[in-house]
Amino acid sequence: MRDVAHEANVSQSTVSRVLSHAPSSIPISEATKQRVLATVKKLDYHPNQYARSLRGQKNRMIGIMIADIRNSFYHPLVRAVQDVAFQHHYDVMIANSDHTREKELLFCESIVRRPVDGVIIIPYHLTDEDLDDLIARTGVAIGAIGNHIQHPGVDMAWGNDGLASYRAIRWLIEQRGHRRIAMICANPDFPVIKRRHGGFQRAMEEAGLSVPEEYVVCGDWSFEHGQRAIRSLLQLPEPPTAVFAANDTLAIGALEAVEEMAYRVPEDIAIIGFDDIPEAQWVRPKLTTIAQYPGEMGQKLADALFERIEGKNDSQRCAFEIPCRFVERESA
Repeated sequence: MRDVAHEANVSQSTVSRVLSHAPSSIPISEATKQRVLATVKKLDYHPNQYARSLRGQKNRMIGIMIADIRNSFYHPLVRAVQDVAFQHHYDVMIANSDHTREKELLFCESIVRRPVDGVIIIPYHLTDEDLDDLIARTGVAIGAIGNHIQHPGVDMAWGNDGLASYRAIRWLIEQRGHRRIAMICANPDFPVIKRRHGGFQRAMEEAGLSVPEEYVVCGDWSFEHGQRAIRSLLQLPEPPTAVFAANDTLAIGALEAVEEMAYRVPEDIAIIGFDDIPEAQWVRPKLTTIAQYPGEMGQKLADALFERIEGKNDSQRCAFEIPCRFVERESA
């Protein structure tokens, strides 16, 4: 910074104010600002973020933990968080948990080792106790996706996927006349699966319809599991006439396998997904699904996160329910 100040013929404090974008009672002319920025570029100067954090108690970094960057459900969420962070002149660190508790805990440890000012997470395994420990060790601000997180110091955004699942199954029963409905899902211990399977089960019970054990096929979130699951269902002595998949990736895998087996969708088997990822409109037939809005979730959580980082909210928990929407297309 001394070198930049000397080359630009300004004080170090002027360089600091230009680079920090901080409001100041001392005006800096546009010509001076541009001269400093040109000198920074010429000398290839990069502020030392560690030193800045020691001086100003801010790390200018937030972290995001998602389950799988390959799943396009997460893309608008990450983009929204990055956009808000950019407005606040923050960098973003992104980590994948691969749906495992081990990697979720590793993310928490990385936050302890590489300090950030806030994190936004999609936890499948972390408990309120885990988050309480993380806050106690770091003081970090936290926002989470999913209403299974009830920690009073953690902001939350969620879509009511249990209710949305229930309504989709009722639609299959009442509007399409299905009676034999199966479900393809991931690990039943995941909170998201508990909610979506709960909605599925409640709709079937209220309609007086049984769900044979073999009609619920659990595995992981992959395209391949969707393929395997639908093959096993269609080979049953009495196969289902409709399938509810816990996400669109599973549903699209099922669609491809059905086509390979020479069945017709929706005439022989109807398929509904969940999330409304972009691929849901690209496949043929187009996927009937339940839309969530991860971009809106990400923006609201990021705004709330920076409220905490900037000291504008240090007590009240923010909770944002983003309604889901049933999207009728061609597969059901």
